[in-house]
Amino acid sequence: MKYDLKSIGTIETGERGFVIQLEKDFRSALTGLENFSHIQVYWWAHLLDRPEMRKLTTVEKPYVKSPDQLGIFATRSPVRPNPLAMTLVPLTFIDLAEGMAGLAYIDAEPGTPVLDIKPYYGMERVREYTVPSWCAHWPEWYEDAADFDWESEFVNAR
Repeated sequence: MKYDLKSIGTIETGERGFVIQLEKDFRSALTGLENFSHIQVYWWAHLLDRPEMRKLTTVEKPYVKSPDQLGIFATRSPVRPNPLAMTLVPLTFIDLAEGMAGLAYIDAEPGTPVLDIKPYYGMERVREYTVPSWCAHWPEWYEDAADFDWESEFVNAR
């Protein structure tokens, strides 16, 4: 089975900070998005899109408190069979004329292909959920994650 994904734009940085620069055909799709505080950005981790990386199904102890091995689907790693990533980000501005969506930050490199943008709705939160004990101490809320000591959580960051 083959699927045809098209980039709608790219992640860029410049005078206005992090932005999604849309292709001209998609600029009008930003209409009404300015009323949302956060968006979900779906992007292609193109720098990790290599045949050998797409074959990885497990990783060795990525987190300090995790088991010695985890399946790739139990991680947030961009190394995946399909390197599709999603980042929830604060929206800082919309410029319809230029086809730009401003972002407070995004964990993607300049030039990264953007596949889709969706508004974030509060109803997407899950009130009752479970996670493994090795990550139960991670922040529950997006706003708290920025101040969390993530460096101490990753084995390779130490």
